[in-house]
Amino acid sequence: MASYRCFAAMLSILCSSLTFTVLGQGLDPRPRVVVTGLSDEQLKEVKRAVPEVEIIAAGKEELTEKVVQADALVGTCDPKVIRAGKKLRWVQIWSAGVERCTYPDLVNSDIILTNAKIIQGPEIADHAMALLLTLTRNMNVAVINTRNERWGKGDYDPIELRGKTALIIGIGGIGTQVAERAFAFGMRVLAVDPKDIPFQRAVERVGKPDELHEFLPQADVVFMCAPHTRESEGMMGQEEFSLMKHGAYFINVSRGKTVKTNALVQALKKGHLAGVGLDVMDPEPLPEGHPLWKFHNIVITPHIATRSDYSWVRRVELAKENLKRFAKGLPLRHIVDKGKGY
Repeated sequence: MASYRCFAAMLSILCSSLTFTVLGQGLDPRPRVVVTGLSDEQLKEVKRAVPEVEIIAAGKEELTEKVVQADALVGTCDPKVIRAGKKLRWVQIWSAGVERCTYPDLVNSDIILTNAKIIQGPEIADHAMALLLTLTRNMNVAVINTRNERWGKGDYDPIELRGKTALIIGIGGIGTQVAERAFAFGMRVLAVDPKDIPFQRAVERVGKPDELHEFLPQADVVFMCAPHTRESEGMMGQEEFSLMKHGAYFINVSRGKTVKTNALVQALKKGHLAGVGLDVMDPEPLPEGHPLWKFHNIVITPHIATRSDYSWVRRVELAKENLKRFAKGLPLRHIVDKGKGY
């Protein structure tokens, strides 16, 4: 019995020594995740919420060095950083669009890519409706009249949305939120999307992209909400704008390259469209002197639809959720099909 007790005591001392050595060398059995783009307070919040992950903060200059031993990266998909992260198994980006991530080193790897789709829907949908209402209620005219101290009651010819038809191109996380808002205004809502979309109370019918030409003549408003992919690039061109109703509105809150800019300019020049609202365009930023600046019936915002007082709250919540899932080996939220680009 004495021998056994002696052996047990020695084993306990040895284990304590090994534990001390491991910790003293800075080795940590938890998954190592490099995080960039968060404020100090946001980072503290994430660390408190997910103690099962070793979180390493990094600025742009430190990323390449710190990602070398990382299991995951949150905040960017910069090619140089990804190439340095030989052990990476997962990358989370803060944006919904993933076109900057669709390069061979990442697409052809086993790295799981997740994005911020769906969670950016509310603010972008609000922005889409704001652009539309600015045009349909002549708020763009009101801003000019206000600056010129002009009453100008005769300058206004607003329309109401109730009873009008909205066509949403891309009924994903953003498009679904736009559909809900359009439906709440009393609009009939149609949509096109390559995926099979479950029933939605706000949407009367969802067609495939090859049915776009059938849907366009029915629409009083066309909302572009599709991601930029090989298939969606330039999908709104001269033929598509000509199929729209005379006096219809076009709103783009997705990506500028989904639209052929010259075709949009021509549709405006011909007076075919009643108004256009753009948060995104091609080229971007829109240069001085570009024809799109010249039209009275266009509202342009500098790619700010993703901004709101809650946008980062939702991003941080998504990061915490996915970090917990990563630590436990559970399926991650918002996984991107790297081949399709969304």
